[in-house]
Amino acid sequence: MTSAVELADITTEDPHAGLPEPEELGSLGVDLQLYSADVEGLETSVKVDLAKRAEEAALSFDPRISNSEGASFDTHIGRHIFANSRGFAGEYRSSYCALGVAPVAKDGDSMERDSWDTLSRGFGDLDTPESVGQMAAKRALRRLNAIKVETQKVPVVFEPRTARTLLDHIFEAVHGMSVYRHESFLAGKLGEKVAADSVTLIDDGTIPGLFGSSPFDDEGVPSRRTVVIEKGVLKSYLMNTYAARKLGLKTTGNASRGLTGNAGIGHGNFYVEKGVQTPEQILSGISNGFYVTELMGFGVNAVTGDYSRGAAGLWIKDGELAYAVSEVTIAGNLKDMLLGLETLGSDLEFRRSISAPTIKIGEMTVGGR
Repeated sequence: MTSAVELADITTEDPHAGLPEPEELGSLGVDLQLYSADVEGLETSVKVDLAKRAEEAALSFDPRISNSEGASFDTHIGRHIFANSRGFAGEYRSSYCALGVAPVAKDGDSMERDSWDTLSRGFGDLDTPESVGQMAAKRALRRLNAIKVETQKVPVVFEPRTARTLLDHIFEAVHGMSVYRHESFLAGKLGEKVAADSVTLIDDGTIPGLFGSSPFDDEGVPSRRTVVIEKGVLKSYLMNTYAARKLGLKTTGNASRGLTGNAGIGHGNFYVEKGVQTPEQILSGISNGFYVTELMGFGVNAVTGDYSRGAAGLWIKDGELAYAVSEVTIAGNLKDMLLGLETLGSDLEFRRSISAPTIKIGEMTVGGR
């Protein structure tokens, strides 16, 4: 306490700090369906049985599924309560349950693993354990006997699970604190074209039942729908009150905090709008390219946009997935990747708070032998 008082005596007042203005506070007056009572009532024996069924479905799918790294069934029940000294007080309950399995495939000297899961606010909306196990097995099997390709520049297709990671990087670039610190390649780009015309990127915390939804943010500001990129043009950053004041803008209702400390910035349901082509149609137009199913490492620079990550996946030959590929890197620059985004798939599913369909980038460097 003494140290805090002493620091206060020598600290300069920050004019941007402080709570939102009273007129900015509030909560959505609708049921966002964030809580399901059937999760709370699940018996432990039922959870164990579901995990076993998923693992058994994977192990019995093909003789080459030789082992498993395990299966799990997780549940969560929570209550979020927030109040501040400007008169705001609000709360909401939430729940989720998740089932996943990670089988191991073996063929001769080749051994690979992969995984699949299902996640929902309510138990009744989960996929069956058998479908989860079979999908995980299929994914592990298709990775067997992978090769390393020659270094080349080709079209790169990200499946939805890896496409979500691209949105992770874009979120960091539109993060208000990164922007006002000039630690983002999108700083100062509002109103400018930063992506292909097909790209409309949205942050929406108001969609019922989804994992990024909430009636208010962690400053007591109502959640909302914010168009971040519209038809390739940067329309908004994502901000809490502090970042908004630093930038001379208004909060977008994206304050997020842990149990202690000042509010940071988070996202709601952060997604790119889907296109019209199926994944099969996207692949059919590629004579030679790389389909990315896994990414490794953290070689992304949010300041410059430089992008380089380890990758594994499947090689595209004459419009079809031909053979497994591993131990390669994919490299480019996020600025060029956004502008070179040629196709968005029709397979958008809200499996997490960040969601994306299949994404095709016109050209990237695939580094192998």
